[in-house]
Amino acid sequence: MTNPTQTAVSSSPFWQYWRGLSGWNFYFLVKFGLLWAGYLNFHALQNLVFMAFLLLPIPNRKLHKLRHWIAIPVGIALFWHDTWLPGPESIMSQGSQLAGFSVDYIVDLVTRFINWQMVGLFFVLLVTWLFLSQWLRVTVFTVVIMVWLNLITVVGPNFSLFPGGQNTGTVTTTGGTAAATVATANAKPVVGDMPAQTAPPTSANLNAWLSSFYAAEEKRQTTFPTALPEDAQPFELLVINICSLSWDDIEAAGLAQHPLWAHFDIVFKHFNSATSYSGPAAIRLLRASCGQPSHTNLYSPAAKQCYLFDNLASLGFKTQLMLGHNGVFGDFLKELRNYGDMQAPLMDQKGLPVNLQAFDGSPVYDDLAVLKRWQEGEGKEDGARTATFFNILPLHDGNHFAGQSKTADYKVRAQKLFDELDTFFTELEKSGRKVMVVIAPEHGGALKGDKMQVSGLRDIPSPNITNVPAAIKFFGMKAPHQGAAIEIDQPSSYLAISELVARALDGKMFTEDSVNWEQYTSDLPQTAPVSENSNAVVIQYQGKPYVRLNGGDWVPYPQ
Repeated sequence: MTNPTQTAVSSSPFWQYWRGLSGWNFYFLVKFGLLWAGYLNFHALQNLVFMAFLLLPIPNRKLHKLRHWIAIPVGIALFWHDTWLPGPESIMSQGSQLAGFSVDYIVDLVTRFINWQMVGLFFVLLVTWLFLSQWLRVTVFTVVIMVWLNLITVVGPNFSLFPGGQNTGTVTTTGGTAAATVATANAKPVVGDMPAQTAPPTSANLNAWLSSFYAAEEKRQTTFPTALPEDAQPFELLVINICSLSWDDIEAAGLAQHPLWAHFDIVFKHFNSATSYSGPAAIRLLRASCGQPSHTNLYSPAAKQCYLFDNLASLGFKTQLMLGHNGVFGDFLKELRNYGDMQAPLMDQKGLPVNLQAFDGSPVYDDLAVLKRWQEGEGKEDGARTATFFNILPLHDGNHFAGQSKTADYKVRAQKLFDELDTFFTELEKSGRKVMVVIAPEHGGALKGDKMQVSGLRDIPSPNITNVPAAIKFFGMKAPHQGAAIEIDQPSSYLAISELVARALDGKMFTEDSVNWEQYTSDLPQTAPVSENSNAVVIQYQGKPYVRLNGGDWVPYPQ
């Protein structure tokens, strides 16, 4: 006679091999903790599939052990995919530049990723898990949390699990089926025109809005005259393009009250650099006379009227180029020529004192010395019209003083730069020379870092990196601006700088008995804050920042 118990066991032996997640529980608990704190771009479905792969019963013990060995590289890759760290595409695209970093700078960057407070919390979590697992089947709780995260991804969360009421995972933007209802860009844009942001912030709507933004920007450009009036007054334009300086950096360094800022006539409080890398930023500035192109279109030819310095050259301005470095790293100088159409010869750098050593070991020249050379050079000719582009990088991450390997303190470098610019401005004021100086930083230095990126990392163009202190000062005016600087609070970008240059072309501001500053600064082109690198896009939508990585879904930028 057959034993019914033996029959039941033999008919379902497969289910006897549920072994739980074992040590992988800690792996997922760490992820849940990081997600709760806003440090992960968590991909719920991929993690659920990986968990199912780990849980699937395998009777053969050798195959079971083999599965764990296979799971280790998969788990590491998935963890990396769930972080905000640069992906393989970004690392490959920046590979040649990374090879140029000094060993000391690479070590410095790696150590920044170690958050000792977080390491301590992970240790406490590990001990807690080891302790509780003696009495509780932790796998049950881990599976329940994972299933719940996937459910709210599908149906959309009705409440927030996360601190501050803001969900930082993909679950907030991928759920729902709302139609993409954004303003169309068929009508000709007017000054300050930005596509409406009335639709819910789903990924489909954000993609559609971004497309409408670029479509509208394609129609915008600064109108330059075909010729200057006969009574036009000659003056010089000096555009200073500073690497690694944002409003956030200035605040972090405690230099918001530096005397330099008292010099300016006009200051932009919400100027978007539109990128967080030097080459693209310089190209965008050189193409300031047209609306904002996508990152991809930066590396395609633009219409002739888009190039600010070409527009000035056609009106009799002699273009000049100065660099506070050799322009070799990242093919910076080559990009200026190929994509910014800056063909002016590079000003002689022989004999310039070296202020710092760059992150790649190349010299960083003293900026005041370069500016004095400009003062004493061709632009000093009476009645000359010159337009000079000057790019400097003393604030770039990784720069160090000669004989030292450690990155020089940012505040020390910024203090020196501001002091030198203050000195230069003071000398210009005394000289009576007619000069329009435009300060247009490339991007910020990510001095503080955030939940997505450690200090110094700029792979993602966050608002704190791209909101830069653009400013303008006129020297040699008969009736200079009095009082505090005029603050431009509207969202602005390079097109506004091009417009202000165009409005000053006749030079009469320098000789008039009184200047209508309100008229000069009114109705400037506004530009929605859209920032882009090769693998990341950040936009402001309905007052909140959203980020898209590698063409994936949009997620709220972690705050």
